[in-house]
Amino acid sequence: MTIALPVPTMAVPAAWRAHLSALAAVAAAILLLFRRDVAELVDIWWTSTTYGHCLFIAPVVAWLVWTRRGELAQLCPMAWWPGLALVAAGGAGWLLGEAAGAAFARQLGLVMMLQGAVVTLLGPHVARGIAFPLGYALFMVPFGEWLEPPLQAITVAMVMPLLHLVGVPAAVDGVLIHAGRYYFEVAEACSGSKFVLSMAAYGVLVANVCFRSARRRAIFLVVALIIPVLANGVRAFATIWAAELTSLEAATGFDHIVYGWIFFAFVMIAVMAVGWRWFDRAPDDAAFDPATLPPPRRHRVALLPAAIGAVLLAALFPAWSAAIAGRSQPLPAALAAPVVPGWTRIDPRTSAPWRPSYPAADRQLFARYVDSRGNAVDLALALFAAQHEGKEVVAYGTGVLRAGDRWLRVADLPAIDGGAVMRITAVGAAGTPVERVVATWYRVGGIVTDSPTIVKLATLKARLIGGEPGAVALHLSAERLAGRDPAAAIARFRAALGPIDQATARALR
Repeated sequence: MTIALPVPTMAVPAAWRAHLSALAAVAAAILLLFRRDVAELVDIWWTSTTYGHCLFIAPVVAWLVWTRRGELAQLCPMAWWPGLALVAAGGAGWLLGEAAGAAFARQLGLVMMLQGAVVTLLGPHVARGIAFPLGYALFMVPFGEWLEPPLQAITVAMVMPLLHLVGVPAAVDGVLIHAGRYYFEVAEACSGSKFVLSMAAYGVLVANVCFRSARRRAIFLVVALIIPVLANGVRAFATIWAAELTSLEAATGFDHIVYGWIFFAFVMIAVMAVGWRWFDRAPDDAAFDPATLPPPRRHRVALLPAAIGAVLLAALFPAWSAAIAGRSQPLPAALAAPVVPGWTRIDPRTSAPWRPSYPAADRQLFARYVDSRGNAVDLALALFAAQHEGKEVVAYGTGVLRAGDRWLRVADLPAIDGGAVMRITAVGAAGTPVERVVATWYRVGGIVTDSPTIVKLATLKARLIGGEPGAVALHLSAERLAGRDPAAAIARFRAALGPIDQATARALR
């Protein structure tokens, strides 16, 4: 005997259909307007091991909204014009990011515009009902690169005493560890930032879904962030120790397999196990009480004007950018090496060749100089007629170190006449380490600085309200040789070269 049982379904209330259709149309229009940023986001999610967890945020947001469908059905959506303020804030953030070449600001602005469309077309009471899913959508934006240097330092601080504890002789120089037979670099990829960022997204989700108490949520989040940092230090130590006991190849292979497939899962399980006994929210508890979210009586607006207004407001910002950002700096046909009193230009040869990486620069110059005492200093210039996405004087993989380069950053040194100084190392032609000191200055919008942040702000100002559109990067570098101080040689060369603002201004003419 076959018995047919009715399958319960939930029809979309009539009041919701028009608003959801309008929201879908507006969201599609915004995504189309900013399709370049959408493509970049998806590419980062798909190709970056640090931000692979972002692929799962949109499905999680959809699931969180779906779990609230019963409560949401009891609310009546409405168009609410103050929500356009969030669309405008997101658009302004996107414009700032576009002008400064800051992908994070553009991508954050895009997500905020979509959030603003939700508030505008569904109303503040509905937005309050889905406040957590709306906020959780911010995890779709890749962020956290600034965590890498401090996490590198923490990892080194943990690894060294553990190595000494097990009897492995080890010495540290910046982020380089000489342990036993091998040298190890605690690189950005080994800092544990990808682990911490993934756990942050996971911990926030668990804290909302499994806890009601704000105090318990806060404690759980702290534990969820601390445990991965400690675990990453233990993982790095175990890799180095395994290399000492076996071989470098066996240890690094073990590291990739364990860290990628087992270690992360184990730590996630450990975090859940720690918090399990304090969970105080049942899985079937209502996410919110619809009775506490009455629709506002003020600032209502018709649905169609609200939808059109949201699209036009979002479109205003790329139109402004297109109108202002097309300017460029006239550049000389060729760069001539400057004449530096007391220094003679020679053929630039060295045992471990180094040059800065500026693949998108419009003009580049690399020259070597020596003084009467035999000190050699390299001068590198990179000129940009204008900056835009993919063509920036400060960006990942450009400057002193390129992505996948043989040169590694060892440490930062005291500034030289306002220039940021970095000590780098590489394996030379004879198989021995070679060190260099590199000093860096930038000229953007007529301002000379060594700060990437000020570079971004100066670029922002020039691309928003006008100013000198060109940009210059100047590097002075010297190799460390026996009995010679490269930083002192660079300082003497800089003094002979003259003020940096005048040297960089001459390069633009």
